[in-house]
Amino acid sequence: MCGITARVGTEDASESLVCSLENLEYRGYDSAGIAVKNGTGLKIQKREGEVSELKAAMAGSGIVGDVGIGHTRWSTHGPPTNENAHPHVDCSGRVAVVHNGIVENHAELRRDLEARGHTFRSDTDTEVVPHLVEERLDAGDDSETAFRAAIDELEGSYALAMLHEDADTVFATRTGSPLVLGIGEDANYLASDVPAFLEFTSRVVYLEDGDVAVLSADDYRITDADGFEVSRPVEAVDWAAEDAGKGEYDHYMLKEIHEQPTSLRQTIQGRLDGDDVVLSEFPAGSFSEVSRVHFVACGTSYHAGLYGESLFADWDVDAQTFLASEYAAHPPAVPEDTLVVGITQSGETADTLAALEAAADAGARTLALTNVVGSTAARECDDALFIRAGPEIGVAATKTFSSQVATLVCLGERIARDVTGSPTPDHAARLDALADLPEHVEAVLESSTAADVAARHAHESGHFFIGRGSAYAVALEAALKFKEITYEHAEGFAAGELKHGPLALVTADTPVFAICNGNNEAKLASNVREVQTRGGPVVGVCPRTSDALADAADEVLTVPATHPDLVAILANVQLQLVAYHAANDLGRPIDKPRNLAKSVTVE
Repeated sequence: MCGITARVGTEDASESLVCSLENLEYRGYDSAGIAVKNGTGLKIQKREGEVSELKAAMAGSGIVGDVGIGHTRWSTHGPPTNENAHPHVDCSGRVAVVHNGIVENHAELRRDLEARGHTFRSDTDTEVVPHLVEERLDAGDDSETAFRAAIDELEGSYALAMLHEDADTVFATRTGSPLVLGIGEDANYLASDVPAFLEFTSRVVYLEDGDVAVLSADDYRITDADGFEVSRPVEAVDWAAEDAGKGEYDHYMLKEIHEQPTSLRQTIQGRLDGDDVVLSEFPAGSFSEVSRVHFVACGTSYHAGLYGESLFADWDVDAQTFLASEYAAHPPAVPEDTLVVGITQSGETADTLAALEAAADAGARTLALTNVVGSTAARECDDALFIRAGPEIGVAATKTFSSQVATLVCLGERIARDVTGSPTPDHAARLDALADLPEHVEAVLESSTAADVAARHAHESGHFFIGRGSAYAVALEAALKFKEITYEHAEGFAAGELKHGPLALVTADTPVFAICNGNNEAKLASNVREVQTRGGPVVGVCPRTSDALADAADEVLTVPATHPDLVAILANVQLQLVAYHAANDLGRPIDKPRNLAKSVTVE
């Protein structure tokens, strides 16, 4: 959701704070602001709109300081206005705070503070924090004691960073929202996510729930909720700074679509050994006690789970996919021999974390399938398996979906061998195809005519995507991607369900994208004719060898012929390109779709 950052050094922090906020805009871009301490009090600049608006306002403003905090906002409490932009201050302007998350008891705290004479300037839940700190300072507490006393009164999910005009430090804490320290040579950093400061340092410390960090220019100290000093490991992030930039591409999304061959190579590296899967985290027998698998996830990760479920079913592994928010609210029966796999790119998705917690409380074994090594999910689950896709900045997930599915193929092979006692059917051919997947994605990217297809169909009134099995999961994902960035109506359906209702929506202005994974081709071709009979244009997305669908469709986007279990990954790349080019033709802000943020850290 929101992104927070901080820097403490011996030189001006304002420029690097703005740079970090630009790197964090995928977490929110409704408004942005910074606060710096320069020896004469706190100086604050904040603006409604994107970070570029803040940057323009700061030009020539003379705002400098060697200690500072920053924020880019995804609105929850109060509309995106200058007044609601962070940082927020107390009545006297001595304290400034930035916040990611939700203070659930803010209304009660606000009423009490107003009754005691405090004046509020915003509609946000965050503003209670500096006023709580102010009261403790007025009572004689030092900065850190006042900060601790304030956070003790908060309920909810939050990551906070605070400046006080009399302290050359930044105070920070987290409970349920991510926060990571960056340890530099001549400055120390703080942010919601590593890409914020990746060009300044690659040495990081992941804070845990309840941690309180105090950062100075040349040191940092971490204590737990009770004030006892704790040690958290310093880790080296193996992402390069350029990995988090756009490079030669107009948008992060297009860059990340084209990074899929690289991300897939990273995903499968060292995990394939001929006709066997080698997962160092899970040697043979690791899942011998598992009888069923529950996938819990949200959005694109949920579709990856559905893809995995369709494969696991073919391999005699009992698997079911749940929306994490529903799983947490209404947990199903979870016998002790259940493995609950939380699929989450960031490892910080609040609904998925809640679902994993519910599963653990029920006695299930939990596994995080994530992209971020130090994430909450990776730390709190019994096990973790990393997709190794590299940083993904675009709000619309692309390369992480393909890496999630590829990782699920490896995990499924390991689980199936442990559960059934033998490899999956056709495993050698599938694993050979998985090894070839990066080259097959490159072939799609080099030969795709998706831009032409998008130009013909971008302006039509609705867009439908259909498929069966793994192709149904991709139909849902393709529709999500299309609606996320084009703002046009799009829906995904199981192909066999068309005649049970959705066919009523088909007109000459509603193109249908029919996705074939190499299985059930004749049935899908029949569904295509059902659409055409009602006047709907059909775009087939299929292997080059799928003659039946190619003959039935009005136009075709082809992918290399490979193992049927992997074809839909290639089809998804074509449909990512369709969505991208349609959004570009429509003039949409592709990397910053309205109302959305990359990492959803509130329920």
